[in-house]
Amino acid sequence: MTTASPARHAVIGNPIGHSRSPRIHTLFGQQTGVAVRYEALLAPLDGFEETVRRFFAEGGQGANVTVPFKLQAYALAQAGLSARAREAGAVNTLWMQDGRLHGCNTDGVGLVQDLRRLGAALQGAHVLLVGAGGAARGALGPLAQAGCAAIHVVNRTEPRAHALLAEWRGDAGRARLSAGALASAARPQGWDVVVNATASGLADRAPELPAGLYRPGALAYDMMYGAQPTAFMRQAQAEGAARTADGLGMLVAQAAESFRIWHGVLPDTAAVLQAVRDDLAQEAGAAGAAR
Repeated sequence: MTTASPARHAVIGNPIGHSRSPRIHTLFGQQTGVAVRYEALLAPLDGFEETVRRFFAEGGQGANVTVPFKLQAYALAQAGLSARAREAGAVNTLWMQDGRLHGCNTDGVGLVQDLRRLGAALQGAHVLLVGAGGAARGALGPLAQAGCAAIHVVNRTEPRAHALLAEWRGDAGRARLSAGALASAARPQGWDVVVNATASGLADRAPELPAGLYRPGALAYDMMYGAQPTAFMRQAQAEGAARTADGLGMLVAQAAESFRIWHGVLPDTAAVLQAVRDDLAQEAGAAGAAR
């Protein structure tokens, strides 16, 4: 039995129509017995702060933040940042507590959990992280703490990759961190894991990466997801990646951590991941039948 009068939660982004977060959190609520009211909110590109303030003023309890607003969410939640958020310099989870806005970053935790689910050996791994926005910032610390030997951050605009490392506040442990342009992604020995943290998949494009990135057995992981392999996954397969995966598992894992922050219970992700994957397949089949 679920509790009455569910608190209002949402995901805020632009674009937002593609988001699976409302479905994921509804399934978490059904699984855990927590009453859930969760919606998708489109914020104008120049109106994120106003959207957030209005949402909480109207009784909102918690919000996820997606592209392109994670750095703005970090700035808004300065008075109540978690350690993970401070380390990342980006926020994807907001909530109101004691009259103050709080922020956390669950992206990196979700990424590492999904990489491990896929069997990636992160201890001692050499990882290429493509992108320097909020998603990449959230991933850097958890990857380093997972025992990676080296993490190289590359970005289409090279200064942003260097800025990410310069501004990052975390402890890299034994991981060697470096940054450069997309062209600097080439490594003679190849990479064990290549993570695409850019939003290029929203336009069905892959980053302009050099050839020869993948070691034997390497995993190419795209934080974007869809019913069909993303442009980055197709690129990686053509370039010799042994395995490819999209970011649906990361989405579900980071959502579970947000759910725990808001509701005090950590849901199981396996059944929800399968349900959302089935949704995608059914929608793709219906679209194909309609053509």
